[in-house]
Amino acid sequence: MSDIKVTDKRMFTPDGQLREEYRDVGEASSDEPEVLPTPEPAAQAPAPEPPPYAAAEPPQYSSESGVPTSGPPLELPDTGPSSLGQPSFYDLASILAEPVQVYLGDLPLPDGGSAENLEMARLHIDVLSVLRQKTVGNLTGQESAFLEDLLYRLRLRYVQKRG
Repeated sequence: MSDIKVTDKRMFTPDGQLREEYRDVGEASSDEPEVLPTPEPAAQAPAPEPPPYAAAEPPQYSSESGVPTSGPPLELPDTGPSSLGQPSFYDLASILAEPVQVYLGDLPLPDGGSAENLEMARLHIDVLSVLRQKTVGNLTGQESAFLEDLLYRLRLRYVQKRG
């Protein structure tokens, strides 16, 4: 009879801690992603690049897992007033991501209570994932990188809360 070796490849331990071999993944997400230029159609004028991320207080990190603990789990770029009053892709992603923070219990309600509902948080994360799938090839490199980073951070925070 041959011996069978089973290796656990999951990112988190049963108690919700990030495994040692994945600790560099949490640190690498803080680096800015490489932005590759995407070809723009010749008939359209190039879209103005949004300003860099607004300066904000750095998130608090758990010493054990190396991932954000409290505070806002993501930073959205301050795009300022859009040209001609039209919303940008960043506005759309922000609107779709905001309920996730509420349903994860990271943003308190006006009365100070919590609306933690992990199933609703998962639904909103899945909606952002559909947006990513349906816009493949139609986003600038910066927009695509922003959406990927946003999804990564929301999913990571969801897994933390779910335990």
